[in-house]
Amino acid sequence: MDALLKLLRTNARLSSAEIAIMLGTTEQDIDERITEYENKGIIKGYTAIIDESAVDPNSVTALIELKVTPLSQSGYDEIAQEIAEYEEVESVRLMSGAYDIIVSVTGSNIREISQFVSARLAAIDAVTSTTTHFQLKAYKENSVMIHADESDERGMISP
Repeated sequence: MDALLKLLRTNARLSSAEIAIMLGTTEQDIDERITEYENKGIIKGYTAIIDESAVDPNSVTALIELKVTPLSQSGYDEIAQEIAEYEEVESVRLMSGAYDIIVSVTGSNIREISQFVSARLAAIDAVTSTTTHFQLKAYKENSVMIHADESDERGMISP
């Protein structure tokens, strides 16, 4: 990945002037490259990385593994698109390995996510099984450290 994309991934709020200084080029060059990346669909959008636990300490994030039967005409694409349209869903990815699709969801509590899995995901005809993993703590998101300066209070037990 080129240096411009790495900088934008880490901090999309950097100005073109700041990026130009960091990369030893002109502000116009940076603006043109960013516009080109946006037009080519390389840059899909800009977003803030939110520490959900700081906003709502009761919120829960889950990764849900899905085993699915691919559709004869569209394979996994139609199923993934259907799942992606749910408001609760943050990301959907086709995977290799023991399961086919992984879905990231954040909810107010475990019960809310469990209801989403049973009522929405498991109800999709092509879904043959689900496995839900609840996130305990986030350390890094999109190359940004979330809890880098906090100490883990669980620590070691002294004899």
